[in-house]
Amino acid sequence: MSMQSLCTDDGIEEIIEKYSGMVYGIAVSHMRTKEDAEDIYQEVFLIYLEKRREFREEEHRKAWLIRTTLTCCKRAMASSYKKRNILAGDAAETFGTGKEQAAVSFELKEENEVYLAVLSLPPKYRIVIYLFYFEQQSVQEISRMLKRRAGTVRMQLTRGRELLREFLTQQEEGGGNRGRKAVSGVISRTGKRNEG
Repeated sequence: MSMQSLCTDDGIEEIIEKYSGMVYGIAVSHMRTKEDAEDIYQEVFLIYLEKRREFREEEHRKAWLIRTTLTCCKRAMASSYKKRNILAGDAAETFGTGKEQAAVSFELKEENEVYLAVLSLPPKYRIVIYLFYFEQQSVQEISRMLKRRAGTVRMQLTRGRELLREFLTQQEEGGGNRGRKAVSGVISRTGKRNEG
């Protein structure tokens, strides 16, 4: 096995390709609009290039990118424009249809419904749910990245799951036919995963 330098100059295209989905997904889940997520995506990789950091392990690079993405999202959300306009539209409408939605959608309709339900959660639940289920991060990793206690992350996962169930149950009763089954399947299938 050859040793490869983990300096940011080496293979930037490969790094961007490898982590672009993760950075974009976190940005979308936090910002709720495709355009804002694209801005965050560009900002994160620009910072990555400017900092020229070296990482001991690939996991450190991944954690740094997640943390930087979250910081950029928080900074963008703090702007007065975002404070006034962030909830201007419904999450489903925000992403458009067809090809526009393809960048943030999943293969199955049920997974789209689940993802849109995750986007409807308050930010403190949305990010832990996203990192745990969509990025397969452990509670300990999320705790370090978000600078929250592990117990807090576990509680936010629990409450986030409850809110998802309530949201999708209400959607099902209001005419959404597969939302509850989809989220129940995802939560029961992945909820048994070790959170420690």
